[in-house]
Amino acid sequence: MAGGLVPVERNYRVARGPRARGGEVDLILRDRDGTLVFVEVRSRGDARHGGAAASVDGLKQRRIVFAAQHFLHRFAVLPPCRFDVVTVEGERIEWLRAAFDAS
Repeated sequence: MAGGLVPVERNYRVARGPRARGGEVDLILRDRDGTLVFVEVRSRGDARHGGAAASVDGLKQRRIVFAAQHFLHRFAVLPPCRFDVVTVEGERIEWLRAAFDAS
């Protein structure tokens, strides 16, 4: 992958319960320094209504964080983590590093 990122998991999904939505992480990558990077990929035809980045609202962020926390249960020692967003708007692709945090 670009920038030395190594794929770990794709479309990681977790359910919260039989009737409640859980969360999903589009891509989980490992950076050169060992950081796990949880990536949300958002696509929009154009920037109307705030564009692709604006569609990663508080609820979407909480669902991504929920899935990331579930994924991290497999580690005895938690690695450093960050949450990135990749936006695709028409022909334009933008990678927003550390777009939000888990708080």
